[in-house]
Amino acid sequence: MTHRKSRGTRVLAASLGAGVIVPLVAAATPAAAATTPTVSCTSAQAGLATKLQRDITAALANRRGTIAVGLYDRTTKTTCSLRSSTAFDSASVVKVTVLATLLWDAKKHNRYLTDREATLATAMITKSDNNATTTLWRQLGMTKIKGFIAAAGMTQTVPGANGYWGLTQITVRDEQKLLALVTAKNTVLSDNSRAYILKLMGNVISSQRWGTPAGAPSSVSVHVKNGWLSRSTHGWRVHSIGTFNGGGHDYMISVLTHGNSTMDYGVATIQGVARAIHKDLVPVTTSAQRYTPTATPQEAFPAVPSGG
Repeated sequence: MTHRKSRGTRVLAASLGAGVIVPLVAAATPAAAATTPTVSCTSAQAGLATKLQRDITAALANRRGTIAVGLYDRTTKTTCSLRSSTAFDSASVVKVTVLATLLWDAKKHNRYLTDREATLATAMITKSDNNATTTLWRQLGMTKIKGFIAAAGMTQTVPGANGYWGLTQITVRDEQKLLALVTAKNTVLSDNSRAYILKLMGNVISSQRWGTPAGAPSSVSVHVKNGWLSRSTHGWRVHSIGTFNGGGHDYMISVLTHGNSTMDYGVATIQGVARAIHKDLVPVTTSAQRYTPTATPQEAFPAVPSGG
């Protein structure tokens, strides 16, 4: 799918804008967007919280839009948060939740994924394929999707209605909860399920490996899923969630943004935050990570039901 809006997308913006976007307008006032945000950090490692708070805040200085940040490092018990409960349209970040739901449901029925499901899941995560996502979303149905969200304790996540999975409401707090489940043993996702999710997030195509991986040193393994979506209100939503392991650290980062003038502007904001975090957590010479725009992003808009 290209950046040009299809007729179905225009209909989506017109028909759903009032019901989905208006409730968020009050939470994203111009004053809030223009004010230098206050990042809250805590850490068991002396001096690290202060350093992260300073450097993330500096990375966000003068950046326009509404930006939410979440960081957790298990090794140093470090947490940073900014606007952790602010809601955003998910765009394709929700695809990790769709995959987790699929695996959670399969585990409940004591079965493996079928070859068809595995093919769809791979396309959904590694290439951000929208059609594959729509197929799995419809197969699972709202009951199972809500069931997983409840089991995961993602109480601030609201699935998109009428098949519009890209309009699922997400928060940094819940995305961090999801990444925590994916990266450590728990009763919701099996070890095999977690390994499968990480494998696919580690194999995302190169043109979509921007965002939270920016500035990650070569000693750190990277698993990422991004989302981007333009609508008539709040401009571009640009998001990136990632997990990172290596260099003596085990950490996860979620950065959600909207109110960006362009997709590239949102990417630059996220990557500024990511570079600050990686530098402070794993202070070594970093490998260059450059975002290369693609002319044919496959997730620019949320799913439109058949015929849309």
